[in-house]
Amino acid sequence: MGDMALSRLALYSPRPSVRVDGADNRQLADALLSMAMREQEGGMSSLEMAIGAHGPRDDGSVGLLYEDERLIKLGTRLTLLFGDTAIFEGMVSAIELAIDSEGPPRLLLQAEDAAQRARLRRRSVVHEQLSLAEIARRLAADLGLSPVISGFDQSRELEVQFNESDLAFLRRLLAREGGDMQVSGRELQVAPRGQLPRHAVSLQMHSQLRKLSAVADLADQVSELRVTGFDFAAGQTLAASGSAATLGPGRGRTGAQLLQQVFGAREQLSSHRLALSQAEAQALARAEFEQRARRFVRIDGICEGNPALRVGGRLSLIDVSPRFDNDYEISACTHRFDTRRGYETEFRAEGAYLGEPA
Repeated sequence: MGDMALSRLALYSPRPSVRVDGADNRQLADALLSMAMREQEGGMSSLEMAIGAHGPRDDGSVGLLYEDERLIKLGTRLTLLFGDTAIFEGMVSAIELAIDSEGPPRLLLQAEDAAQRARLRRRSVVHEQLSLAEIARRLAADLGLSPVISGFDQSRELEVQFNESDLAFLRRLLAREGGDMQVSGRELQVAPRGQLPRHAVSLQMHSQLRKLSAVADLADQVSELRVTGFDFAAGQTLAASGSAATLGPGRGRTGAQLLQQVFGAREQLSSHRLALSQAEAQALARAEFEQRARRFVRIDGICEGNPALRVGGRLSLIDVSPRFDNDYEISACTHRFDTRRGYETEFRAEGAYLGEPA
């Protein structure tokens, strides 16, 4: 098995195409000097674009372009595609004009996806007898998105959003439960980590994969993770531990196993988390143990631009080394394009397993 094809198209251009308010726009695509689209765990992708802003105008003169705001203005909806795959859809939130000795005048655009509205709105709300899935559905409705939610249906007695943005609040709840959220087009996707509806990609060293750093680190690994709390209704203390969990893709030796062999058992008390029920204590312990375990092996790399590489997707490494040829979950991704290097993708991936030595 080798690299995955970059596109289903017979002819594939590594130069992006641009849609403005839903319509293809060749002018902006041709004027594009550089772009960077960044996404991370917890949602909200952002886009930076630099476009040439000096040239012939409709009246026959030569000068600054786009000043009439007929094409580009604050609030313009941009969609960026590579081949037949859209990697970003969002609204322009900042416009900068750069004039210097380094080149022609440039218009610098910054845009964020639909989660921007959830980032900007802060409020204090008490949520009673709602599941995390229902909270996510309400947020999706506020943002005009279609909810695509897997799991998190258990009702919770009380959740307090105190002077938090909607985005920060949902991120906090999902991190505590071992989940993630992403906006994809007009969908709000919410699922346990590793279960987002994203692509699986394989990369082979010295082929599409151009640069790689792989590290297995025991510093943050534990044998057991304990969470305590207090049940005020019952008037009793709570305690739970997380040690056995679903660790995501991959195969081989876990960080906990190697920790036991090298340093012995290491128990960790999560002092910054307070549970209010036994079920919550167990969920918190499991989620934090999983989070630590899944970050045992970290991969940072640069490959040929691949629009299928997205946060929450699965990455298979090939011909790197026996210990690091494995399956991982992508946790951060930046898609870059400029006129010098073309289209490249930087990524970080994480996994719970280190392969066996050769």
